[in-house]
Amino acid sequence: MSDTLWTFADFLAATGGTLEGATGADVTGISIDSRTLSAGNAFFAIVGDRLDGHAYVKGALDRGAAVAVVERDRVKDAVTGPLIVVDDTLKALENVGRAARARTSAGIVAVTGSVGKTGTKEALRLTLSRSGAVHASQKSFNNHWGVPLSLSQMPQETAYGIFEIGMNHPGEITPLVDMVRPHVAIITTVAPVHIEYFESEEAIARAKAEIFFGVVPGGTAVLNRDNRHFDLLASLAREAGIERIASFGEAEDADVRLLKLAAKAECSCVSASVFGQELTYKVGAPGRHLVDNSLAVLAAVHLLGANLALAGLALAEFAPPSGRGARHTLWLRDGKATLIDESYNANPVSMRAAISLLASSEPTRPGRRVAVLGDMLELGDDSQDLHADLAGPLMEAKVDRVYCAGPEMRALWEALPNGRRGAYGEKSSEIESALRSELMPGDVVMIKGSAGSKMTPVAEALQKRFARPTEKNV
Repeated sequence: MSDTLWTFADFLAATGGTLEGATGADVTGISIDSRTLSAGNAFFAIVGDRLDGHAYVKGALDRGAAVAVVERDRVKDAVTGPLIVVDDTLKALENVGRAARARTSAGIVAVTGSVGKTGTKEALRLTLSRSGAVHASQKSFNNHWGVPLSLSQMPQETAYGIFEIGMNHPGEITPLVDMVRPHVAIITTVAPVHIEYFESEEAIARAKAEIFFGVVPGGTAVLNRDNRHFDLLASLAREAGIERIASFGEAEDADVRLLKLAAKAECSCVSASVFGQELTYKVGAPGRHLVDNSLAVLAAVHLLGANLALAGLALAEFAPPSGRGARHTLWLRDGKATLIDESYNANPVSMRAAISLLASSEPTRPGRRVAVLGDMLELGDDSQDLHADLAGPLMEAKVDRVYCAGPEMRALWEALPNGRRGAYGEKSSEIESALRSELMPGDVVMIKGSAGSKMTPVAEALQKRFARPTEKNV
């Protein structure tokens, strides 16, 4: 692909703004963060809840931005350089995103769901890249600025575009999917996530179903046949005008059906029927949830006409995104331990999946299974019960020690037998010292919690403290 993402003329037209100053150079990328901006990028001065991008326009231009997109009357006269002036910078970013979508002939996939969005998006990136040039959302850029930013960065020559769409309130998906306009819309599953903002789990399903409103004519909805909301989602898809509904799961009538599964500590070996074609493949990371999502991925690959056999081979190379199951070796003084970093986020469904993953991981003597858990947030009135209910799965998984952080996790701490308790703290930082001092060679340690519970710093601290010794230290 060319280094030019947008000619300056096309970019100016896409924003809907007016030029002030000299004409800028062709645009090589889109940025809303001056700290990570590369020379040739267009900088959008987004007005956020905490920061106003207009304060960083001069710095962006000094770093080589091709142009800055600014709102009227927000930039001081002292700022010089090519500027595109608009009424609303976020709206201008959306305009560029829509223009990027309109100019491409790529097959487009949109992914939403209560859990598994980012992993599914990354698996789609991996598998579809075997059949053509792929563009996908960065990280978890799935909200009101992340989706248009990801769209605006899509090259015209893209063969497959993959976009993650998130929400925690009703009505948030509709405007996002209206920009993406997918050929294939995937809902990984529906679970009680962000339940604080919804009347019921069914209300969450209805909010997820907003993704159907943007599907292009002739497009397909891909739904989890094993989820209890399948019939509701299928009905809502038809109401939205989608004629083709494809299903995945273990159910006998699933279009992409799991036939056999051999779960191993480092991977999963799978046999599946993909629209009648049997395929055997390996998922290169452990976890039943990843197997289920791989079925959705293969459904999308088939529906877009990409190479299914190459996609199956590619799944062997799948590695979990950061904070979503990546494994790290901890080099202790007398041996090694294993860290499973699930610290990116948490809800009752993903927490149980992570506990199951820990259960399938065998410690080496004298090691133990160790769970380090932070609060699951936005669970509403049932939060205490949902936390306490984790005691059962932890016992079934034969977890030897549990460390809990956060006020909500106190309910789990009190539900645990004394012999299983490691340490408790109101904040994640309060359990770090006890965790570090009690680690043993052979331990398998799984860390998980909602982003707001700040479990990622705990995982990072362990990796830093127990990094592989250099030759000087050996």
